[in-house]
Order: sequence, then structure tokens, then C-alpha cells
Amino acid sequence: MDYQTITTREEGGIGIVTMARPDMMNALNRQMRAELTHALKDLAKRARVLVLTGEGRAFCSGQDLGDGGNAANIDLERTLREEYEPMLRAIYDAPVPVISAVNGPAAGAGANLALAADVVIAQDDAVFIQAFSRIGLIPDAGGTWFLPRQVGFARAMGAMLFAEKITAQQAVDWGMIWECAPADTFETLWMGRARALAEGPTVAYRNIRRALRASLSNPLNAQLALEAQLQAEVGKTRDFREGVLAFLEKRPASFEGR
Repeated sequence: MDYQTITTREEGGIGIVTMARPDMMNALNRQMRAELTHALKDLAKRARVLVLTGEGRAFCSGQDLGDGGNAANIDLERTLREEYEPMLRAIYDAPVPVISAVNGPAAGAGANLALAADVVIAQDDAVFIQAFSRIGLIPDAGGTWFLPRQVGFARAMGAMLFAEKITAQQAVDWGMIWECAPADTFETLWMGRARALAEGPTVAYRNIRRALRASLSNPLNAQLALEAQLQAEVGKTRDFREGVLAFLEKRPASFEGR
């Protein structure tokens, strides 16, 4: 597919998707949503980790309110169901870990796009803004599901009602994101994290994600049963055998992702 609003590259098992509308602060229009969905699904077939980032000074400023004419005439329900949901599911349902490398402001749907990833790493001058109430809307793009699970009910409610900027360091302190770093070390940090995941036990990572997500709704007995089932799966992998052998031989493991 010939992408117009994003760029992609593959490097040592890492699939990197960059939103590339820097003049629009990487605002999400219909074409970008379709291209992100396609690229993420396509790269996930080959990569062992995915990274989503932005070009220029912003990660993503959210919905492009000028896309398709008068914003007041946008069919919001159709747009969310047919365009946003597939894009978010391409991240959430990916068979490999997904990192959001938040290089600048992430606002509205852009903030929630970032939070859909498994790990969020931000540049220390980045901010997250649940900006929806500023234009008379409620948070969407999964924000009402992701954010309270990450920061708790009270902080999620305040962030959404007041639509105030949350700094990268605040986001770390609140448990919203994993870590942040200065601009001069930011790319080195997220590339290092991505490389570590790309060289790790891919099946174990997939089952870690499944187990943690299920734990949010499972009672204890169901979660213990799921742990046993998933552990049985990873116990049959070549990576488990290699991990044990490497431990016994006191050397770093060389995982194949299978």
C-alpha cells in the first residue's frame, strides 16, 4: 500500500509506524486512520514489536476537525465505529507488544491512541490532554476505558472534566505511562526498549498481555485457571527451552520468538 499520511520501516524485528502530517500536528483524518489500521496489521505479521510515533513536534493532536467539511455535520457514531475502532483494535489485538513513543503533545483522540499501546514512553516535554470537553464532546477513542484503568477513577474524571494538560512526568507519577526521557535521549530510549522486546520471548509476551487484561474482570479462580492454561502454552515453546538452558549455562538467552 502506498501510504500518504504515515511512513513505515522495519529494523531488526521492530516495525515502526510514524504519523506524518507534521504541518497538522499529525491530526487524524480518514485517510490516516485507514493507513494506520492497515500498516499496524501488516507489520504485525512480521515484526516482533510495533512502535507508533509522530513526525515533527507533535505525537498526534487528535481528530482533524477540518476533515470532510463542517465538523458539526460529521457522523460521529459512524466515524468511531467504522474508522476509530478498527484502528484501536489493530493496536490492542496485535499479536506482539506495541509501544507508543510520544514525541510531543498527544491531545484528544491522539492521547487515547497513545494509551492504547502496551507501553507508553514519552519525551519529557510531551503533554497528554483529554481535550474533548473543550469542544463540547465526551472522550472517545477508548479513553473512557483506558484511562480509569491506568490512573484510577478520580484522576480520570478530573482529567476529562477539566481538560488540563498532564505533563509527561505527571503521567509517569500517576501510572499512566511507563517512562519519559529528555529529547536528546528519547529516541535512543524507545529504540532500546523496542529492541529488547524484539529480541525477547514473543509468545510469553503475548500471553502476559492476555493474562493481565483478563485479570481486570476475572475472579481469582478464573485467573488462576487462565494462568495455568497460558503457562502450559509457553512451556511448550522453543524460547522456554532456550531460557532454561541459558540459565543453567549462565549465559544470555537467544530467543527466536517461538
